[in-house]
Amino acid sequence: MLKNRHIVLGITGGVAAYKLPLLVREFKKAGAQVRVVMTESAKAFVTPITFSTLSGHAVVVGMFPDQEAGTVHVGTWHIELAQWAELMFIAPATANTIAKLAHGYADNAVTALALALRCPLVIAPAMDTDMWVHSATQENITKLREMGYTVLPPAKGELASGLVGPGRLPELDVLVRTAENILGRGHFDLHGKKILVTAGPTHEAIDPVRFVGNRSSGKMGFAIANAAAQRGAEVTLISGPVSLATPRNVRRVDVESARDMHNAVMKHFPKVDAVVMAAAVADFSPAAPSAQKIKKEKLKSDSFSLVLRRTKDILQALGVKKSGAVLVGFALETEHGLASAKTKLKQKNLDLVVLNKPLQEGAGIGKDTNIVTLISKNGKVEKLPKMAKFDVANEILNRVKKILS
Repeated sequence: MLKNRHIVLGITGGVAAYKLPLLVREFKKAGAQVRVVMTESAKAFVTPITFSTLSGHAVVVGMFPDQEAGTVHVGTWHIELAQWAELMFIAPATANTIAKLAHGYADNAVTALALALRCPLVIAPAMDTDMWVHSATQENITKLREMGYTVLPPAKGELASGLVGPGRLPELDVLVRTAENILGRGHFDLHGKKILVTAGPTHEAIDPVRFVGNRSSGKMGFAIANAAAQRGAEVTLISGPVSLATPRNVRRVDVESARDMHNAVMKHFPKVDAVVMAAAVADFSPAAPSAQKIKKEKLKSDSFSLVLRRTKDILQALGVKKSGAVLVGFALETEHGLASAKTKLKQKNLDLVVLNKPLQEGAGIGKDTNIVTLISKNGKVEKLPKMAKFDVANEILNRVKKILS
């Protein structure tokens, strides 16, 4: 799998750097071509000559490396390596490096190359346990995953400080298998699957400038679309009015009203393998929206009545029509959540329902985290802890994949 493949290894200033010459050797034994880039601080743990000897190439250290025998061009080395590479590893990835990557810093050789990269990037964290579990590090890790990078969980065990916990560099065989998996496209576990995702609110017109709506931000649905695309699926995202950027490799269809969303979903539904209905579709719409702005001066009293009509139940319609497609719904409940979600699962013929209680701390509308309970058609109930919405998205997709298979 690795024969003649081009791998770049970025070494940063963590004590686990002493293990990386062995990784270079393993990659070389498997037939890969390896180039090494180091930060200045990495030299405190292992010397560049070690890596140049094992890799057979000059090692880049610093933003303006010495030009050895024409192997690198001082001003454009990062562009040349970025185009040469088929896979890049950053190991050990320190908390400092992770923070820089998450926020687009390019102040050393490793982070500069990462920004210029066109190929997959694998980040192998290694640091003290307290640094790993710190909320700032975890937020940065989530952001990197949302950007499409593969972040390996650190191994647990005794650390250089003498403490015991998560923070060790993953074992070499894990790193090699990860390289084989990614270069073999095995990480695209949803490749070939077509997934339809809905997100955001709908706006139901009262008149040309006013509407009935809800507080949905669309973040959960967009996270699901992003995660599915990163896993190789062909994703169509049907979104109500939100101010979110379209995830990479996602086809987006913008809609306004519940009727618009119904029509768009029904158009795309026959072609997909799974539907995740994360949108907060309005249950009611003004029965007779005005063609002109309603002027308060023309109202005969201080009160104003608005007659509402029930909108079409998209999820119910999909449950009736589905023949083989996986159907996932959301149940946002403020009371009697589990019972209501189970009823929804059965009545609408769902394969999975995601229960969300917005009044819980960390699960409110518009937040970057969520707390959900997953309820499967077979009756299995799984309560997930508070986690980033992108991580919740992957948990949902893990269940979708299992049902599809």
